[in-house]
Order: sequence, then structure tokens, then C-alpha cells
Amino acid sequence: MQARIYKRPKNAMQSGKALTDQWVLDFVPAEAQKPDPLMGWAGSGDTRRQVQLKFPSKEAAVAYAEKYGINALVHDVPPRRLKIQAYADNFR
Repeated sequence: MQARIYKRPKNAMQSGKALTDQWVLDFVPAEAQKPDPLMGWAGSGDTRRQVQLKFPSKEAAVAYAEKYGINALVHDVPPRRLKIQAYADNFR
């Protein structure tokens, strides 16, 4: 069983940072999705795709994965680089 652990990114459509302090454990899909012959919707028999576990810290997520024998790959968050700029710099 493989999984990935990552920190939830900031929503690109809003300036707020709600829920960005959570770490998420997602399971890697075991099989590809295929279209349903009747409705045409995409689906598969893999139910682990629907599971998304949330943790308050990276250490808690890694501890959970180790406790239950889940092979987890941790994606660390790259540092944010802010370009501090004054409004007057737009007119130089």
C-alpha cells in the first residue's frame, strides 16, 4: 500500500490561508479509472482513492503511516519567496 503525505496548498482563488496548516495522507491509486459502459462516468474498484486523512503535523502523519505499515512518500513544502514591493515601484 503506497501513500503520499503533503501539506495542503493555499487556494489560488482566495487570499486567505485557511486549512493550509494541515497535512494530508492520500493513497496512490492501485488501478486506473475506466468509463462505465452505461453512464460513461469514470470509476474503478479501488476504494482507497476516496480516503483522505488529515493530520495536524507532518510527524503525526508519518507516525500513522509507520504504525500501519503504509509506504508513504513525504512531499515537503518549498519555502515561499515573497517579493516585497511598494506600489510606487510600478511606475519607475
